[in-house]
Amino acid sequence: MSSRREILELLRENARYTTEDIAHMTGQSADEIESAIEELEEAGVIRGYQAVVDWEAVETDEERVRATVELNVTLDRETSYADIADRIAKFPEVTSLRLISGDYDFDLEVEGDSMREVSHFISNKIAPIPEITQTVTHYVMDSYKERGVRFDDRDDDDRLSVSP
Repeated sequence: MSSRREILELLRENARYTTEDIAHMTGQSADEIESAIEELEEAGVIRGYQAVVDWEAVETDEERVRATVELNVTLDRETSYADIADRIAKFPEVTSLRLISGDYDFDLEVEGDSMREVSHFISNKIAPIPEITQTVTHYVMDSYKERGVRFDDRDDDDRLSVSP
């Protein structure tokens, strides 16, 4: 019998696999796979299913801006990392939030309709949180791989070309 980890890896690879697809790949019955997935969802192990979107390939006049923001915090006796994370995660602009090791405490991913909107969100909603002592914002200029999916059709970096 295959492990739940194998099922999770397959779903992470492609969340559109059917229970029959997964059963065929793991040697289990579709009923066993369906039951395992249901248990994983009920236990909160599987939190959702999402598409990986190449926003550069979407033909639209609307701009979509993404940024990674590094945050430093200072904790007091009454406030924990989880308390701060809970406050930040409630904002719809926040697409990802992680406590990390290294020079910064949190890694935050934000989306907005413009650089100005993202900048205003960081300066008006995130930076004023009392425990946050520093923010460093990095705007995403292009994506070559998202959640394990490569975007292979990107043009070469123009900075490396030499004019004749």
